[in-house]
Amino acid sequence: MSTFTVKDGTEIYYKDWGTGQPLVFHHGWPLSADDWDAQMIFFLEKGYRVIAIDRRGHGRSSQTAVGNEMDTYAADVAEITTALDLKDAIHIGHSTGGGEVIRYVAKHGKGRVAKAVLISAVTPLMAQGPANPDGVPISVFDDIRLNTATQRSQFYQDITLPFYGYNREGAKVSQGVRDNWWRQGMMGGIKAHYDCIKAFSETDFTEDLKSVDVPVLVMHGEDDQIVPYHVSAPKAVKLLKNGQLISYPGFPHGMPTTEAATINKDLLAFIQS
Repeated sequence: MSTFTVKDGTEIYYKDWGTGQPLVFHHGWPLSADDWDAQMIFFLEKGYRVIAIDRRGHGRSSQTAVGNEMDTYAADVAEITTALDLKDAIHIGHSTGGGEVIRYVAKHGKGRVAKAVLISAVTPLMAQGPANPDGVPISVFDDIRLNTATQRSQFYQDITLPFYGYNREGAKVSQGVRDNWWRQGMMGGIKAHYDCIKAFSETDFTEDLKSVDVPVLVMHGEDDQIVPYHVSAPKAVKLLKNGQLISYPGFPHGMPTTEAATINKDLLAFIQS
């Protein structure tokens, strides 16, 4: 396995395939680099170098008790991209990974990043508060914390239904997709997953979004039941200096998997533009 040890001793697992312009994929909570299978194989065949990282505490990386917050996630990415000497890279993040992308690009990406993509992302801020009155109530995240801490395996099975829109009338449910989500989730560490809930729900990415000057594509499903569309995409794109929004009627949170053909086509068009 390819691993890189960052400065605090955490081993970060990554995949690095092919040659050409590097595309770096950042996964959502509580998954792993495997969640990008449909994109990795597609873009590898298109001639790109594709890299996907297991965030600390997730997948095959060290099950850390510390550093499970956005600044450290972004710093981990910076160490790996520097070690691999990635330049002219395009960073693509789904859900929590979208937050990781914009924090990395804002804090560490100068001179290395060509473009960024935020898919179903948690940016600019998910949790409801005085500055974000139409956000998601903190009680929702407290419930996710409780279920992760006390019945993680069952919760990770149940959450796949809204994640992929499989609870909608007429949805064609793939048990394999559900099983793969659960498999990835259970590979990671419970403490890291628990801490990451605060990271994805309460981190404010407003200043990161404002400071990024590379082109950023924002992609979001209008039927996202995990990161509601109105909380994220329209707000994020308004904060960007060079942002573009594509919204998808009826698409769920996990659209890179369920709607891979559409997402890959639009990603390719943006990458080549």
